[in-house]
Amino acid sequence: MPSRTRKFRGLRTHGRGIKAGRGAGKQGGRGNAGLHKYKFKSMLIYAPDHFGRHGFKRPPEIVERPTTLNVGDLPKFLPILEAARAVRKDGERYVADLSKAGVDRLLGGGHLEGRWQVYVGHATKHALTKVDRLAEPPKAPDA
Repeated sequence: MPSRTRKFRGLRTHGRGIKAGRGAGKQGGRGNAGLHKYKFKSMLIYAPDHFGRHGFKRPPEIVERPTTLNVGDLPKFLPILEAARAVRKDGERYVADLSKAGVDRLLGGGHLEGRWQVYVGHATKHALTKVDRLAEPPKAPDA
């Protein structure tokens, strides 16, 4: 019995038709080929959102990016607080005004040694359990 290749010698297409024997010929191209032409209807049925823009991107100037600080990082942040004159020692506890140092939010990550009283615009519930927080810093007495 002759092999298939030997059998089709001299027959140009080897019994496959003209395009089926070439790369990705029978399936109409590879990948997303033809989605704007002969595969358009199948694209409309199976992937109607394939083309075009989707979603909404807010302009960068209105996206709020608050400056955050973890509770565990407060001792490391102490030199910066001292430079901004935003911390003082009251007995055994530190009293820090984070808004003076440019911090908008206090997060609850990390472990805090010692007692801290912190003034900040926003703090998470977990951060509140670790520090004594007041809503607004005390007013300086007028001299």
